[in-house]
Amino acid sequence: MAKNDLHSARWKWLLFISAAVVFVLIIIYSNKLFNNIAQEERKRIEIWAGAISYKAKIVNETENFFNSIKLEEDNHAKILATAIQKIIEAPLDEDLTFYQSIISANKTVPLIVTSRGGSIDASVNVPDSVSRMRNIKEMGEEDKAKYNSLTIPYIANRYLTIYYQEAPAYAELHVVIDNLVESFFQETVINSASVPVIITDSTKKNIINTGNIDSTQLADTTLLLETLDKMMASNKPIEINLLDHGTCYVFYEESPVLKQLRLVPFIELGFIIIFLIIAYLLLSVTRRSEQNRIWVGMSKETAHQLGTPISSLMAWNELLKEMDVDQSIPTEIGKDVKRLETIAQRFSKIGSAPVLDDTDLIMVISEFVPYLQTRLSSMVNITFHKPEMEQLVLPLNRYLFEWVVENLCKNAVDAMDGKGSINIRISEEKNKVFVDIEDTGKGIPAKMHKKIFSPGYTSKNRGWGLGLTLAKRIINEYHKGKLFVKSSVIDEGTVMRIQLRKS
Repeated sequence: MAKNDLHSARWKWLLFISAAVVFVLIIIYSNKLFNNIAQEERKRIEIWAGAISYKAKIVNETENFFNSIKLEEDNHAKILATAIQKIIEAPLDEDLTFYQSIISANKTVPLIVTSRGGSIDASVNVPDSVSRMRNIKEMGEEDKAKYNSLTIPYIANRYLTIYYQEAPAYAELHVVIDNLVESFFQETVINSASVPVIITDSTKKNIINTGNIDSTQLADTTLLLETLDKMMASNKPIEINLLDHGTCYVFYEESPVLKQLRLVPFIELGFIIIFLIIAYLLLSVTRRSEQNRIWVGMSKETAHQLGTPISSLMAWNELLKEMDVDQSIPTEIGKDVKRLETIAQRFSKIGSAPVLDDTDLIMVISEFVPYLQTRLSSMVNITFHKPEMEQLVLPLNRYLFEWVVENLCKNAVDAMDGKGSINIRISEEKNKVFVDIEDTGKGIPAKMHKKIFSPGYTSKNRGWGLGLTLAKRIINEYHKGKLFVKSSVIDEGTVMRIQLRKS
């Protein structure tokens, strides 16, 4: 590997390792931060769950207290009814002071006594509008529904009806307990931690209540159960006691904010990757531009330096033609001088857009192969397999294309150690033309198929490693085609393919 390639590989690996280190540090720090946030969320959930459990205990005890008061109210009404019944049924000489004191001591329970036909005989602790009524039928059904009733028989086919209701204090207490229960269930839905929660019974299957759950999940039982399964798998449930449900479990998952925060490292990674790609492209473009400037400068300088000796050779060759020498000598010298002129033209065209003329590809290769054969080893045989078509015209710069073919053939000769055969074939497919140059050399490993076109790469002890790079540039950029390794088998040979466009 050339030094330039080694340096290129080093800075690429350095860039990659730097990015990897930065990303690992971000991940470590982010995970630490997120774990701290998750622990804080669990603490808030535990505090909330503890508060809910304690509130449930208060609600339960309050409800029990309320039920005991209600029972006392019912007993009080029954005692009053019994006292009234005793007064009605007692003999004339019986002392009724005790029963009368019971009735007179009632200062809280609203009471209405009616006789036959609903006639109101007495009332106590009732609103003025009721006390002025003569018959219970005057009371509206809604107001009448607020009263409980007791029937007391006193003579055959005669009875009294006592209507009673809760004491006002008890009614106010009833509102308080209702508000307490309602606030409790609201508290199970809205929690300070803003964390999605699901409360289940002791079986961990039946859902009692939910909080901060998306409405779409609430509407779909299957989705809700799937959410519960995820919560079971992600976090340990919190045990609480709720009212009549007994032991219950609070399942929860990370808050939406924490879930979004966990995406931050990957977003940062995306930005890092984008930055690296941009940096890599910029460095590559800069490096390629620098290489292009070097190649262009070297090529033009080479063409300039070749100009003077070529002119001198042409002059000396004309003198030889006038001398009494074997005329085959100046003829052969003239061929080589012409060849040098062609080479100089090739170098002069590097760096500038070449002119592509409609050229017969078959004719170009047919004329170029014999010339190239005389310049190569006699142990190398070059064969051009002409296609059936007589002509194949396409946009081509003849000088540069011949240079590519010559370069590929000389590389093939080096791969064959100066002994073997080279076969050139032309084929076409739709709007594409293929020129395959096949040798019987050492072959190229698959991993090196693209590497051989890199600037500075060479397998020889001498050379700049620019031949295949320039050849690829001529085909890809100037002719808008492709140059690549079609196939290669170790110790059997390689096929290099030139792909050109017909128009």
